[in-house]
Amino acid sequence: MKSLKPLVPFLFLLLLIPVGAIAGGPFGPPEPTVKGAGSLHTGIGYWLQEERYQNGTEQLFRQNQIYSEVGYGSRNWEITGRIGVSDLKLGDAFRSSTAATAISSRADFEEHWKFFGTLGVKGFYPVNATFGLGAFLQGSYAFSDFTDSFAGTRGGAPFVAELRLKNLWDVNAGLGLQATVFNGAKLYLGPYLRHSEFRVWSSRDVAGIALTAGETTLKNRTAFGGYTGIEVPLGKGFRLALEGQYSERLSAGAAVVYTY
Repeated sequence: MKSLKPLVPFLFLLLLIPVGAIAGGPFGPPEPTVKGAGSLHTGIGYWLQEERYQNGTEQLFRQNQIYSEVGYGSRNWEITGRIGVSDLKLGDAFRSSTAATAISSRADFEEHWKFFGTLGVKGFYPVNATFGLGAFLQGSYAFSDFTDSFAGTRGGAPFVAELRLKNLWDVNAGLGLQATVFNGAKLYLGPYLRHSEFRVWSSRDVAGIALTAGETTLKNRTAFGGYTGIEVPLGKGFRLALEGQYSERLSAGAAVVYTY
């Protein structure tokens, strides 16, 4: 059996990530995106993230992310950073549960194009020329608050209130099995664990609107999920990656990567 010594740099990098201080995005194939013994890669991508958050109330969460990335690694480990912009939507966040409160604006919370960053590390062990095993740790953090306002009447009196989502972050860890098939395409799948949360603050308490009842923290409802994807060579150093993740809701995206 091959030595596990090449994974030592990956394990060291895991210790450098401040877990709990770092929405989502693809995990990528277990094998690093490198040429030869090691190299740099860049890429651009799109990701649609959907999941449910809860704490007394339950909210359907949706983000569209556009990002660029840069990574460096060897045949057995890789570290990747991303920077991008994202919108955010909470379905029916302003829907009233009481007839005394009538909302005249839209029911969904919506905010657009806030910056976020992602940091990830992975390690890879090639079993043979076709199959390999890997592990990863990845986290993201939104650099700005997401805000939206809503209006209505309470007992006939008009009001306007603001809702603010603060400190949105997530951390993901998982394992992956990879098979290299025709023309160097990589098929991969595996399980992962995810923790994500954000804080909600409202400018006023509106009876019947659950998210306005004091500052609270919402967390993702389902921690366990699975992912699968394919990465195919396009020629001249370019590769196309397609990936899907499922943890109660389906998230998916695509990226084009160039290896130097």
